[in-house]
Amino acid sequence: MINQKCSTLLLKDRRRRRIIKCIYVVGFMDLFGVSMIIPLLSHHVKALGASPTVAGIVGSTYGILQLFSSTIVGSWSDVVGRRYSLLTCLLLSTLGYGLLGMSTSIALFVLARIPVGLFKHSLSICRALLSDLVSASERPLVMGHFNAASSVGFILGPVVGGYLTEHEGGFYTSSFTCAAIFLINAGLVWMIPQSETVANRNDTVCRNDTSTGYHENHFSKSVQNGSHTNSHHPLLTAETQQESTSSEKHRGGFRWRDVPFLQPVWKQLSSVGSRIHIVASSDMWDLFLVRLLMAIAIMLYYSNFSLAMEERFLLKPKMTGYLISYSSTLGALAGFLVGPVTQLYKNNMSALLLHSTVLTSTLIFLYAAAPNVWQVLLTSTFFAISTTIGRTCITDLELERGGVQASGTLIGAGQSVTAVGRILAPLLSGLAQEFSPCGPPSLGVVLALAAVALLLIRIPKWDARGMTKTAKFRNSHEQKLVH
Repeated sequence: MINQKCSTLLLKDRRRRRIIKCIYVVGFMDLFGVSMIIPLLSHHVKALGASPTVAGIVGSTYGILQLFSSTIVGSWSDVVGRRYSLLTCLLLSTLGYGLLGMSTSIALFVLARIPVGLFKHSLSICRALLSDLVSASERPLVMGHFNAASSVGFILGPVVGGYLTEHEGGFYTSSFTCAAIFLINAGLVWMIPQSETVANRNDTVCRNDTSTGYHENHFSKSVQNGSHTNSHHPLLTAETQQESTSSEKHRGGFRWRDVPFLQPVWKQLSSVGSRIHIVASSDMWDLFLVRLLMAIAIMLYYSNFSLAMEERFLLKPKMTGYLISYSSTLGALAGFLVGPVTQLYKNNMSALLLHSTVLTSTLIFLYAAAPNVWQVLLTSTFFAISTTIGRTCITDLELERGGVQASGTLIGAGQSVTAVGRILAPLLSGLAQEFSPCGPPSLGVVLALAAVALLLIRIPKWDARGMTKTAKFRNSHEQKLVH
């Protein structure tokens, strides 16, 4: 009997590992396809006859759509399930990039960017799916590997895109190739059994309940973490709904309309709205503010990098490109360091986030005050590592405080916050450059230090809250054992 249980658990773990590796491949191919297109967009829209102003407006369409759709689509994945929402996003992104390959006018170009802007959230849903499949202790390691795989794709994509562009109709070939890649990704996701993701999700929730010391039976209870009082919303995840639907089926009460993605649209939208409201009214403003401050600070570091290298050190664009490629490669490889570093910190993500933020702010300062290129090279080396670890830390903390049941909503909200940073950073960079080429990174130092100060104030409250939850769980567990 014991051997049978062990073999069943071993088989489940192997299936789970196969799904995780499949998601790594999806992440790699996703950014590989996208990065083939990104460097070519501005050239193509100008070739269609757009003025610089129109090109700027058209270029901002994608960012604005992402800003408003990230949280909604992420929350929708909590409602209808990861596999269905991921398939929908990949197929609609395929449509968008296919239309881009046929864009012979500015109007068609804008039309092609709409489905991509609204539904290109495949990476966010992949992260939410990974958080469903692994325990809290495994999450930083798996997320780090996923980010590394995606980053490698982002590095290799422009090389292939540039090669294809040299041939006649290169942009259209690149667009159709990108659409084909997303279609292949949809095929990979289709092959993932829904039952496997549901079963692993339920196992993960149970493991996290035991290890973190509090229950996540209700989404609102897992999100509150402090001041949020609206704990009367019994919002179940899609997988939990499917599990209850399955039990109804065994009792003879199965109805097709109970399946999440077959429910009426108004019912899905109602659930999405409720989830977003719970996150918006929760006590997680501090984490989202830290994310925003650091996102802007990092973008300010890169905003005028090429121009600053030329003006400060007379560095040619070719050498600057090598420096950026070197930093990007290190950032990709740094994803593999996340697991060992979190183990070194004994999964104390709050302390790791604080230290990585301090290191990032120090490196931005050293870059702003660098007297020569060698110091810039040194700061770029450690900057790529610290920012990679910091991004993983803040995502993990959002999931830890919000609960895995809310992972889609939380990751989507984080992406929306980052999108706000992408809108604000160019504006702040332009204003800072009016004073000095070192203005943008200097402003980045100020924002990063503000994030450090906020962490120093809030982390003791997070730790105290976590200790209270753990004590309550232990007391209730001991009382159950006594009875």
